[in-house]
Amino acid sequence: MKEIVVLSGKGGTGKTSIVGSFAVLAQGKVLADCDVDAADLHLLLKPSVKEETEFWSGQVAVIDEEKCTQCGLCQEVCRFEAIDDFKVDSISCEGCSFCYHVCPAEAITMKESLSGNWFVSETRYGSLVHARLGIAQENSGKLVAVVRQKAKQIAENQGIDYIITDGPPGIGCPVISSLSGASLALLVAEPTLSGIHDLDRVIDVCHHFDIPATVCINKYDINEQNSCQIENYCLGQGVEVAAKIPFDNVVTEALIRGLPVVEYSQNKVTQEIKTLWQEVYRSVGSPKKILNRG
Repeated sequence: MKEIVVLSGKGGTGKTSIVGSFAVLAQGKVLADCDVDAADLHLLLKPSVKEETEFWSGQVAVIDEEKCTQCGLCQEVCRFEAIDDFKVDSISCEGCSFCYHVCPAEAITMKESLSGNWFVSETRYGSLVHARLGIAQENSGKLVAVVRQKAKQIAENQGIDYIITDGPPGIGCPVISSLSGASLALLVAEPTLSGIHDLDRVIDVCHHFDIPATVCINKYDINEQNSCQIENYCLGQGVEVAAKIPFDNVVTEALIRGLPVVEYSQNKVTQEIKTLWQEVYRSVGSPKKILNRG
């Protein structure tokens, strides 16, 4: 089993569109959306939910009004100002449990909170494991781990070769959680100054965890000078640039119609994405057919 994680140093680079196209091109795969803070792969793949599970994580303080003596100590020590009039604002509470430890009346308990839901769905491209994090909820790194674990379980049970993961942007805890143990990280970059800077950071993360990485420059022709700079940087880092996808409004048109671009049209964009998938295959290897031409 090979796990390919598609990442980007910043949001909006086009990684979800690429994962959606990989869903069409690859055979024998499970799809996973680990961008749990802003999951949107389901918007493109239109899944039918088969299983829904609550995700409980983190703690929030709860005050027992019958035990509370209203001494005010909890309000005084809460640095997050989550306690007002001896009631806890669950959104502001960070679950540090300081109030629980200092309460002389033992009127405060720490209870696990409902942070979101995760789903196992079926699409016409295969199984999809995805999640939805609740408003103002944290612990997204743990939810990413749950999504990956379930995707691996499905792949093992069905004897599937690939897990293709739409990862979160940036370099934070969710990225680390989605990256650890992966076979390959595909890094999608834009030829902008911020894109170059953020690509540098995410490559450092891959090097730190010893995860092989390859780069795709999306919309490379909007600034070919910056694209050249990215290629030179990757060369110096020992990272291959597997594909350079041109800018084309056909990608937006496909998204409006809710279709992966390789299914919507045949042009330079789709040909480059097909080349990208073949390069990804070459990097990870597989005994089975790599391209679904049907």
